[in-house]
Amino acid sequence: MALSSMTGFARSHGGSGPYTFEWELKSVNAKGFDLRLRMPPGWDELEALAKKRAGELLSRGTVYANLTVKRTDAAQTIRINEDVLAAVVKVAGELAQRIDAVAPSIDGLLGIKGVIEVVEPDSNEDEDKAAREAAAKAFEQALSSLVEMRRREGDALGAILMQRMDEIERLARRAEAAPGRKPDAIKARLAEQIAALLETSDRFDADRLSQEAILIATKADIREELDRIASHIAQAREMIGKGGPVGRRLDFLAQEFNREVNTCCSKSNDVELTNTGLEMKNVVEQFREQVQNLE
Repeated sequence: MALSSMTGFARSHGGSGPYTFEWELKSVNAKGFDLRLRMPPGWDELEALAKKRAGELLSRGTVYANLTVKRTDAAQTIRINEDVLAAVVKVAGELAQRIDAVAPSIDGLLGIKGVIEVVEPDSNEDEDKAAREAAAKAFEQALSSLVEMRRREGDALGAILMQRMDEIERLARRAEAAPGRKPDAIKARLAEQIAALLETSDRFDADRLSQEAILIATKADIREELDRIASHIAQAREMIGKGGPVGRRLDFLAQEFNREVNTCCSKSNDVELTNTGLEMKNVVEQFREQVQNLE
């Protein structure tokens, strides 16, 4: 399976009988999956089908789907609602007897809500049914295009994520080979510190200090952290290569990367090793940001 991004855009056009329509789909990042539909009155029965098909093909992301429908065979007509107009005129006449006011004008009367009605052309049940079926197929086309676009973006994201794994692996090797974490270097550095302390006071026990130095060196070792980072790299590469909806799992793995790198930095007592850890932390953050876009 391929990786998929959660962002994408697609559009499809269609027509049936007197109707023409257009679907517009836009997908953005989200923790789960949600399809939000906007359709004209009378086309609501497409909602269930749209949600079912989108749910089958997508697992994460908020998708905004907008259906625009136009009828080309006849224009809308306007008519006067005689009952409403009569009621308005009656009220106006009653008010004219009670207060000194100018008689209502024609444009004023026509501007009152309900007086003018927009009448849609007569519909044909068979034509309407055929149009809804055609609109459903057009939605399938738009949805397929959206899925394809998300997959193309997913491929690009996969390449970037693999590059980040290569960078983290390179930095982990640099940390592994850092001269400052070698036993001889740690021993020499601690010896200098102990010697400086002994010079300032005769109250220090050299043997006790040596034992403490060994304990400090043990606590400062990052072997376990480097091993776990290597394991996380292998897992990430496997998930990216396998594809599918792995965004959540990779996001969790990014948190684990960050935890191990932070521990390496906190244990470090060497400037070079600390700088390497900070570089690795920056790359892990870049990895996490890209993972946020994955399905």
